[in-house]
Parts: sequence; C-alpha cells; structure tokens
Amino acid sequence: MRVDGSGGPGGALLVGGTSSDAGKSLIVAGLCRALAREGVSVAPFKAQNMSNNSAVTLDGGEIGRAQALQAAACGLEPDTRFNPVLLKPGSDRRSHVIVRGRPYGDVGAADYHARRAELADVVADELASLRRDYDVVICEGAGSVAEVNLRATDIANMGLARAAHLPVLLVTDIDRGGSLAHLFGTVALLEPADQALVAGFVINKFRGDPALLTPGLDIVAERTGRPTLGILPYASGLWIDAEDSLASPVGQRVGEAGLGTGGARLSVAAIRLPRTSNTTDVEALACEPDVDVVWVDDPAAVSAADLVVVPGTRATVSDLAWLRARGIGDALVERARRGRPVLGVCGGFQMLARTIDDGVEAEQAGRVDGLGILDVDVEFRADKTLRRFTGAAFTHAGGEGTVPVTGYEIHHGVVARSDEQAWLVDDDTGPEGARSGPVYGTHCHGVLDSDGFRRRFLREVAATVGRADFTPGAGVSAAAERERQLDSIADLVTAHVDMNSVHRLLRDGAPILPSVISLLDGNRAPESRL
Repeated sequence: MRVDGSGGPGGALLVGGTSSDAGKSLIVAGLCRALAREGVSVAPFKAQNMSNNSAVTLDGGEIGRAQALQAAACGLEPDTRFNPVLLKPGSDRRSHVIVRGRPYGDVGAADYHARRAELADVVADELASLRRDYDVVICEGAGSVAEVNLRATDIANMGLARAAHLPVLLVTDIDRGGSLAHLFGTVALLEPADQALVAGFVINKFRGDPALLTPGLDIVAERTGRPTLGILPYASGLWIDAEDSLASPVGQRVGEAGLGTGGARLSVAAIRLPRTSNTTDVEALACEPDVDVVWVDDPAAVSAADLVVVPGTRATVSDLAWLRARGIGDALVERARRGRPVLGVCGGFQMLARTIDDGVEAEQAGRVDGLGILDVDVEFRADKTLRRFTGAAFTHAGGEGTVPVTGYEIHHGVVARSDEQAWLVDDDTGPEGARSGPVYGTHCHGVLDSDGFRRRFLREVAATVGRADFTPGAGVSAAAERERQLDSIADLVTAHVDMNSVHRLLRDGAPILPSVISLLDGNRAPESRL
C-alpha cells in the first residue's frame, strides 16, 4: 500500500483496539470534536468497516454510520473518503462490499482477501487525499490490531499504520476485564516494525479510583515500554449511534431512563433481527422522556408493547424465516389484526408485504410470502437505491395534512405493487411507503429524527393504544441530543487523555520506543519522546 505525501499531508494517527467494541469509534469522535473545537481542520477515516449500520453521503454514496457521526463531530457532511471500504454481512460467509460509496459486489472471505491489493490502493489514495485537504486525520482501526492471522493482507490496522507512518493509540475496554493482559499481549504479538508505531495506551470505561490501577499500568509500561496516555471513566450516558452489534443486545434498554413528564409512558419493542441494519433508527424514539425502547426477540414482548418496530436488515428473506421460526411473525400478524401499532423500516417494511421477490440479496433467490400485513409486493432489483429523502408524511390514514420529514434510503427492494395508502411523499419522486390503519412502513431510515414528525407519529400511536395522556417531550431534538453527546465525548477525552501528547504525535509521528522482545531480554528502554 502506498500513501502519496505530495501536497504537504497533514498530521494523522490511528486509534486501534485490543478487541472489537473497545471504544475506538467513541475516542475517534471525541478527538475529532475536541480538535475541531480548537479550530483544527480535522476529518475521520476508517479504511475498512464491517457494519450493517450505514449512512448516505450528499453525492449518494454509502459509508459506515460511525464515520457519519465522526464527520458530524468535525462539523462535516459525510464523505465517501471517510470510509472507502464497507463490508455489510449478509450471512456468516458472505458480505456485500461497498467501495468508495458504491456497490462492489458480494464476496466470501477468500475472494475478499484476494482483492486486498486493489482495495489497499483505494484506501491509500483516499487517506492521502484527506491528508492534503485537512490539517489532521484521525483514523480508526478495525477489530483488534493483533489479528496476526490477517496481517499479510491488512489494510485497516497495522498494515495501514506501517504504510502511512501513523502513530497508534491502543485502546482497551477495562470494563470487560483482562485489559492489562490485553495491552501487553497485543503489543507482544506484533512484529517489531509494527510495535514501533504503538505510541501509548488508552484505558476505556474504568470504574473506581485510578490510583488503584496505577501499579498495574506501571508494570505494563515497564514490560512494553509504552505509557498510558489516558484513563477514561465509565460513562453510561453515551448511546447515540452505537456502532458495534454488541451495543444493542436483547433485553437492553436504548438510551437512559428519563424522569418523564408525569403523563403516560409508551413501551416500544424493537425486534433484534440476526442481521439488523441501522439500529440507530430507534434512537430518536429513545430521546423522548416518556418512551421506553427495548430490544426484544420473543413473541410475548412483541404482543405486549404499545409499538413494535421491525428494523432494517441486510438479509430480508432469511431474517423473515427467523421471525417465523421464533413465532414473532405470527405475533406481528395478530397485532395487526387487533389494531395494534407496528412500524416497519426498510427490510422490516418489506417483511410486512404480501410477497417478496428477491433475486439479489437472498442466498437462494426466489419469490417468498411476506407476512401479508400490508397489501404490497416487493421486488429486489440489481441497482441499489442510495439517496437522501426530503418530503413530508401524511398524518392521518385518509391523507389529510402533512408534516415535514427527512431521511435516507439504502435498499435493493422496491415496491412493485401497492394497494395501500402511501405514508410519505418525496419532494422529487412522489409517494413512498405504506400504511394501513396503525401499521406503517417505509424504506426511509432516519425519519424519526424529524422531531415534528416523530411527535405527531407518537401521538397517533398513543391514541391508538389508549394512552390519551401521553405527551411527547416539549423541545426534544434528536439532532440536539446527538450534538450534546458528541460534546460530552469530547469533554471526556480532553479531561482524561493527555492531549499534549496527542498533539505531539500528530506533529512528530511515533516516538522511538523499544520492542517488547528487547525489554524481555533485559535491554534498557530508550527514553520516550512523549
């Protein structure tokens, strides 16, 4: 992999992890916002992301949702350069690959590794472009930096760091336990040239008195030659745009339990599909003080909730089969028969249809029966819809009155036939989605972020289930909550990470630090430039 340094590339560093969900995305977002608040021109970068949570750029490209949030932390619109390679798992063996924001094809692990040389050049070119355009680029690794079985074809972790001469901050989640061993073991597994780029450690999610941790960190520093540059305390209130699938387990509440307004509360059951995509759609509901959102995977929870959300998925047909096998499909049909509210988004909307004809995403292509809750037929097409949505929503079943709404679309499936009332109307393309009484469906993600629309929708839901005294939170803004959390993350980082060392790494690159082998052999470590 090459990095073209012409044009005076700006400073950059890589935030790597000892594992998935160690806190890399959060720390990158915090560093980006902190630097942006200092007046630094900064951009995020993740060479390769594996996630079914994605966002649409202004030019109709697709990138990981975490990089869109990090862009917001920088005060930027999403850009395909921020995440040049995106893998969207459709099964345990194959993934849909997005390159420079556009579909690249479905590949298995062996096929993908064979194409790494081509993808390495894409990654290098995009990083070089960002370094020419911005003062600083904060890069995020993928998974663990010590996946040595993949090192030969790595384009996201130490392979990227070596090619672009990036100093590496290694992050570990101490709340899981074993972090001191993770730090030492991760560095020790790396080959010496990779070890040389690991500049220091950041401990994430620490509970208690940091003084109790100091003796352990001193031993790790002695045995690795690397300092700890930050100890971030556990912060329970950071939940917007969670990237890793581990962040939305069954039974977990989305968001924090608010004090509420004193009126009725609404319960929302979000179905945790095996390959759920864009789990962030339900986060806007969780911003409301009197709405309780919980991820579920059982028929009883689906039957009991005031509102059920069937979210998007990267595998509509197979996840529909999973719904049926667990009895959730029957529970949804029964809800609709009883006039209880259901919202289907993208793949979830498609599941509510009468038929689904999928010759694109399904492993065994063909026509299957949907749940038949909406009188709609869905057909998958090779051309993928990637666009932002600006329009309005009909506020009543008869179509009287509209409220503004925005969102974005990422889907192969389209409505081939509908005998239902449209729910939304796009300013450019006309009617979109469908509704039948209290059953709603749309291909648009992010519509619940439109505050006026969300409040109107929740009032409809409350009236349907007999919660007449439910009142949406006055002045609640999903966008403002996202900004508040970004500022909170930046405050956390600036208060607990040695930002002077961060600035030196961005200015000077990786310090001269010893290999773990030399330390274990008893050689004296050279003094760190940090």
